[in-house]
Amino acid sequence: MKNTPSTFVATVDIKIADKMKADLYNQGFELSTPPHTVFSAKKKGVSCTLYQSGKLTVQGKDMAEFMEFYLEPHVLQTFAFTYDDLDLDTTAHIGIDESGKGDFFGPLCIAGVFAGGEEIVKLKKIGVKDSKAMSDPAIHKLAKAIRAEFVHHIVKINPQKYNELYAQFRNLNHLLAWGHATTIEQLAERSKCQKVIIDQFADESVVINALKRKNLKLDLTQRHRGEEDVVVAAASILARETFLNGLAKLSEECGIVLPKGASSKTIEAARAYARKFGKEELEKVAKLHFKTLDAIP
Repeated sequence: MKNTPSTFVATVDIKIADKMKADLYNQGFELSTPPHTVFSAKKKGVSCTLYQSGKLTVQGKDMAEFMEFYLEPHVLQTFAFTYDDLDLDTTAHIGIDESGKGDFFGPLCIAGVFAGGEEIVKLKKIGVKDSKAMSDPAIHKLAKAIRAEFVHHIVKINPQKYNELYAQFRNLNHLLAWGHATTIEQLAERSKCQKVIIDQFADESVVINALKRKNLKLDLTQRHRGEEDVVVAAASILARETFLNGLAKLSEECGIVLPKGASSKTIEAARAYARKFGKEELEKVAKLHFKTLDAIP
């Protein structure tokens, strides 16, 4: 935290006093009842007082840990003290993002994560941020943690299926919208959450129409730089990890290193693949609507 305050003050419902007293006693606090208070609790480095008015004060050199691990998650259910320097939305919601749409080789992957409250705080604490700002090893490490602890869903569209779908949709944004809507549908059903945030990639109507086709009515927010939301960022990490794993598997299967992106190295690899297997076989590893294909004899 930056500039940790020496005193914290909030207003709470005094109906929680009995639970708080029991919790604090179990944490080693000494309890007393000074005038005008419901209780006062003290232990080395921290004091916590609840007044009859409902005002709650916390003081002491060790208050930060008490605030972060007990008071905010279990009593206040807000995190303004611990994350006073972050615009952290802890409202339960689903975040969606994709990876692979700008890569000639490899799958298109759309991932979604559901989190709320303490889970969102945990995502921030373990270092979740936009996957584009992370190294591949860091993505793999965080993706493992996200998969293990958070409700998620991933749609992975391998190149051959991607090419079939693109021939049907004839528009990348419509294909992406279908993938987003499918991921949202699965997570909304599992989490019962109606609030969704996605990284906007097209006119808002494109995803809205895709959701309507699935009869989904949701509180949907589409915004540019959506990965600034930590749940969307978590989804971006899962999508990127799935893409990286898919690309690595295709490379291993064909015996050619298939690069990310659509650079001159990509063209060299595509030419090598075409020489080895035939140009028509590129449909198994690459997205054929890319202009990159024009450079392959």
